[in-house]
Amino acid sequence: MALAQEDLIQIQKLIDQSLAARPEAAYANVRYELDIRERIIRVEEELKHQRELIQQGFDLSNKRFEQVDKRFEEMRINSDKRFEQVDKRLEDMRINSDKRFEQVDKHLEQLEKHLALISNRMDRFMFWSLGLTISAVITIIKLT
Repeated sequence: MALAQEDLIQIQKLIDQSLAARPEAAYANVRYELDIRERIIRVEEELKHQRELIQQGFDLSNKRFEQVDKRFEEMRINSDKRFEQVDKRLEDMRINSDKRFEQVDKHLEQLEKHLALISNRMDRFMFWSLGLTISAVITIIKLT
């Protein structure tokens, strides 16, 4: 059931009259497109604002990292100085302990000399005591 050219023209006229009777129907698509465009523009502006906020956050983070790096560098320098001080103190303590050990060694050598002298004296005393005891015993035996 094919439509004749006259029928198509008649249908077109009816559509045109219907659209002319309701002008808002013809502009409905235009309004919808304008609303969509306004929304897109608002979304793009919000995205731009969000991008700026994110960039500011990254910039603040970079500054914070730089501050942390500076603090770590200061701490490293301070710890190096402290280690140097500790090393110096340990070296001083080693030198002092070496001196003390030398003094103790000298003192022990003196004690050894004194003990050797005392030992010699005790040996002589024991020898003389033994000699005197034997002499006394021999004298007592001769007298009896």
